[in-house]
Amino acid sequence: MKQYISETIGTFALIFCGCGAMTINEITGGSISHAGVAITWGLIVMAMIYAFGDISGAHFNPAVTIGFAFAKKFPWQKVLPYSLAQAIGAIAAVFLLWFLFPESQFLGETTPATGFPPYKAAILEFILTFFLMVVIINVSTGSKEIGTMAAIAVGGLILLEAMFAGPMTKASMNPIRSIAPALFTGNFQDLWLYIAAPILGAITAVSSCKLVKEDQCC
Repeated sequence: MKQYISETIGTFALIFCGCGAMTINEITGGSISHAGVAITWGLIVMAMIYAFGDISGAHFNPAVTIGFAFAKKFPWQKVLPYSLAQAIGAIAAVFLLWFLFPESQFLGETTPATGFPPYKAAILEFILTFFLMVVIINVSTGSKEIGTMAAIAVGGLILLEAMFAGPMTKASMNPIRSIAPALFTGNFQDLWLYIAAPILGAITAVSSCKLVKEDQCC
């Protein structure tokens, strides 16, 4: 139960701060800036990994949880409870943002940039999540050890990817991070790509680990 509570609190903090930065940037006309939003995402991920890495593994992302299960470093029977815990945290965070900032039209939702085709957005999200899971799987020794030593690497990578890819896809890399705002904005048009691409990217990253690590790594 402590693991599930950790995933709920950590995901809540992640979404509240990350989507909160995007929401406040929206309603204040860009006072935080794109760089500020990217930094917020990176720092909150880093902080939550330090806080909960040694308890739950600090997944905060169903794609990461599925990736660890695919790598045989996490029991498949815990994937659904972990994902539900992450969903509760994410939805609660967006609900609070919706309550605090009713003037926001987007609440940090993820949509492809105008003129950027959804299939290209899917490819970009796949690549972004591939890089994320490659880093996670290579700096961890198990699903509960992506904590202290990995916090800077994972948080830094998310900051980097949000910085350069954010303007095109919002750099989600996380199905529940995209689902939660959509529940409040009602924009489900391109949600499929933000669910499928991160999961496929994480699984592909795990499959690639054998190319650089020992045969029994995954």
